[in-house]
Amino acid sequence: MADEPEVILYTDGACSGNPGPGGWAFILRHLPTGRELERSGGESETTNNRMELQAVVEGLSSLNRSVSVRIVSDSAYVLNGLSTWSKSWKKNGWKRKDGSKWVEVKNVDLWKRLDDLAASHKVEFSKIKGHSGHPENERCDELAVAEWHKFK
Repeated sequence: MADEPEVILYTDGACSGNPGPGGWAFILRHLPTGRELERSGGESETTNNRMELQAVVEGLSSLNRSVSVRIVSDSAYVLNGLSTWSKSWKKNGWKRKDGSKWVEVKNVDLWKRLDDLAASHKVEFSKIKGHSGHPENERCDELAVAEWHKFK
């Protein structure tokens, strides 16, 4: 069994339309002290995947030193990208195969930032089902939705 993380990062993103106004949110919990940090933000024109990524970027950016962190998300896109896909994307210059040609990875700016941030921490992942009553996921969703409502 892996060592327990020092920090748990709960994240979520939301979008009204795809593209459309969107929001991101995170809850960062320091397990030894129980202290929490909660933040959210949004953009007037974005996608759900960008907001899911932005939530993790913002959460990891708020850490002021290298820690063991468990990222808890309902986004298979984020978790698969971080744990699996990004290795080959990096090896291929942040490109992926689309049929017979190579194309730039979507949201490459956020993936590169996330890759840099994750490299400075010991990261593990937990996938949860969205909208299933998970308290922190529900809170992050509430915050993210409130952010995109600011643009309506």
